[in-house]
Amino acid sequence: MINRPKELGTERVSRLLLKYALPSIVASTVMSIFNIVDSIFIGHGVGTLGLSGLAVLLPLMNMMVAFSTLVAIGGANLMSIRLGQKDYKSANVILGNVVTLSIIYATILNIVCYTFLDKILLFSGASAVTLPYARSFMQVFLAGNIFTQLFFNLNAMLRSSAAPQKAMIATIGMVFIVVILNPIFIFGLKMGMRGSALATVLSQGIMLCYQLHHFYNKNNCIYFQKGIFKLRWNMISKMMSIGLSPFFMNLTACMVVIIITNSLTRYGGDVAVGAYGIINRFLFFFVMIVIGLMQGMQPIVGYNFGAKLYNRAFKALKLSIMFATFISVIGFLLGEFFPDMITSMFTTDKQLTEIAASGMRIMMMAVPLLGIQVISTGFFQSIGYVKTAIFLSLLRQLILIIPALLVFPLFFGLNGIWMSIPVSDTLATIISVTILIYNYRQLKKLAN
Repeated sequence: MINRPKELGTERVSRLLLKYALPSIVASTVMSIFNIVDSIFIGHGVGTLGLSGLAVLLPLMNMMVAFSTLVAIGGANLMSIRLGQKDYKSANVILGNVVTLSIIYATILNIVCYTFLDKILLFSGASAVTLPYARSFMQVFLAGNIFTQLFFNLNAMLRSSAAPQKAMIATIGMVFIVVILNPIFIFGLKMGMRGSALATVLSQGIMLCYQLHHFYNKNNCIYFQKGIFKLRWNMISKMMSIGLSPFFMNLTACMVVIIITNSLTRYGGDVAVGAYGIINRFLFFFVMIVIGLMQGMQPIVGYNFGAKLYNRAFKALKLSIMFATFISVIGFLLGEFFPDMITSMFTTDKQLTEIAASGMRIMMMAVPLLGIQVISTGFFQSIGYVKTAIFLSLLRQLILIIPALLVFPLFFGLNGIWMSIPVSDTLATIISVTILIYNYRQLKKLAN
């Protein structure tokens, strides 16, 4: 029996959001746990310089994520809209084009990164000391990057084609495998950073097979068919126009992290870079939960907007903002009151722990506002308001934070770097809420 996601337009929104968002939240939570556990293994198995080397990789990883989201989120949101319009032929073409584009851009990225790897890492903030650690991880990771890109992009397709539970299983399975392999490769085989990278690549490759098995099943609404892998430029342009917002968000995040790591090296040395890596992992845990909620919301919003069921789309938005804010507040409380306990999980280095705990208290100050920013941007992505979504993405990631990063350290040193994050988040939230309220009122008129 063909699985057609008609429930997106008929089932109670609160129940539907729980049904779609919970698997995404679980998957995102598990994914963030993977990043935390990975850092813990490196912190105790490789040491402080290993954590610093891992932090240096953040700009390069963000760049890869940027290209992934350009294809995955653009494709996923467009697929949700097409399913809402009951255009199943176009939805299948989107699936095939996502696969083809993933292979193409992953191959190009690999060639460029392999050729200029040392220069890229040094530009990202690596020192002569941390460069070997970052390089050894990235060399192995790039070897399996095609598997990585396909894994994440096909997970987005699973969520948008009414199979969020399978997307969750794929992510949980990946993390389960990597948690088993990491200590074997790092501690057992003494492979250090290479071992961590190899564990990551192998786990993603194994679960990619699970995803491919799903899409080869002709009983599904969306599946691999003859002719869908040929690139359709009109379809690609629509996908990329939707995906431009998260693309720019991650690309600018890459630029911001480069500025942060270079500033941290200047004002605090390699230890401060490692501290940022710890804080980022912890913050990433709550960010990923909110992103998981957003990912669960987007098929609902996209489908109902495409079907002109605007009130249902608005209700999904409201419920998502409420829950996202609740999660963000929990992150804030933990980061403010238990920073020493959190940072000590990653390392036994006293200096690193002290710097990370101090930075965490400052960086987490505006975290309660995080949910509104993420959900608002995701909402505009879902309904095809590309320019608005791009602006909101760039607002916090570029327009506000870069000036803060350049000015605050001049007056406050290392603390100035930590301060730039909550200040830019606060200003970005005020502007985001203003834009959201305005557009909400305009769209409300369409519903009435």
